[in-house]
Amino acid sequence: MDAMALHGRAGEAEGRRGEGERPSNPALDLAMARVGDRWSLLIVDALLEQPRRFSDLQGAIPGLAPNVLSARLRRLEAAELIVGVPYSDRPLRLEYQATELSRSLAGALRLLAHWGASANADGGSLPRHGACGTHLEARWYCPSCDHVTDPVDGGAVWI
Repeated sequence: MDAMALHGRAGEAEGRRGEGERPSNPALDLAMARVGDRWSLLIVDALLEQPRRFSDLQGAIPGLAPNVLSARLRRLEAAELIVGVPYSDRPLRLEYQATELSRSLAGALRLLAHWGASANADGGSLPRHGACGTHLEARWYCPSCDHVTDPVDGGAVWI
């Protein structure tokens, strides 16, 4: 997807915010304009596991209507987050694969899933340390200083 299309989507979101208002986090605003919505994130997540055909994606993501799946697949292909590889010419059938760009989303998706699971009282979906069984926590780490920090305490600066 070209920069103009991304800017257009970010601009659409900005238009809903009000004229002249800027997003508080422009990078997050652009990321959400590119990725989109819940279904798109679930599709990317399913394709990170393995390439899948249309019917496989329908089975992997309960509640996703076929017309919505088709629309999201087209949008994700335009954004270069997935690629459809033909496996049949007549009729044309595609197997969808994650691109390197979407694979770079894997960490963010895992953090988002961790955040969602942390609201679960039993914490059953949270990852655990294999040796002791304790729930794992994500941290910001500076490899230069060998220091773990927290963005909330001012240890991380967004530039």
